[in-house]
Amino acid sequence: MLINNLSFGAWVPTPFAAAYSASKFGLRGFTDPLRAELAFAPGIHICGVYPSFIDTPGVQHGANYTGRVLKPAPPVYAPRRVAEAMVALALRPRRSVTVGSVATLARLGYFIAPRLMRAGSAALMKTYLGQASRSPITDGNLFLPIAEGGEVEGGWRSPAERVMVTAGLAIAAGLAALLLAPRAARGAGGRSLSMRAP
Repeated sequence: MLINNLSFGAWVPTPFAAAYSASKFGLRGFTDPLRAELAFAPGIHICGVYPSFIDTPGVQHGANYTGRVLKPAPPVYAPRRVAEAMVALALRPRRSVTVGSVATLARLGYFIAPRLMRAGSAALMKTYLGQASRSPITDGNLFLPIAEGGEVEGGWRSPAERVMVTAGLAIAAGLAALLLAPRAARGAGGRSLSMRAP
């Protein structure tokens, strides 16, 4: 099994980050044909993970030649969600999985209106770069390792946001359990009746 960690940037080009977009589109261009080549090989699965913005030190590690402070756009999701998606793929392979609703919405939006998405994202990036604080030019870890940002998380999510996400997941799980409980009860009842039938 091969699980490639891509990005929703593999579907939607990122203005002012052409090299990043090229790498992500290229990895998708590698993943899809390889899957087709191995389609008739039993037991071999080629999977792709397409996360939204994830709270990692990637921004701190990356080269920044804009002269402005770069930050991931909210909402920013926990790295654990990507790890859980990969484990789920290992247990039950699928062609692809998205992590975070932003990735799903961006893919759908670009499919429906690519020109509008390109123009809108370019305008947003240009506005952000015009307002962001100044930052020194840096190569990041492009040529040499850097000392900062060795943790799993990048610290982009506020404590309040983390609590809200956790609470939201708990509420969603509770609602799912409530919705599925009657169906499970009916299924159990049906099984018990069928067991008593002659």
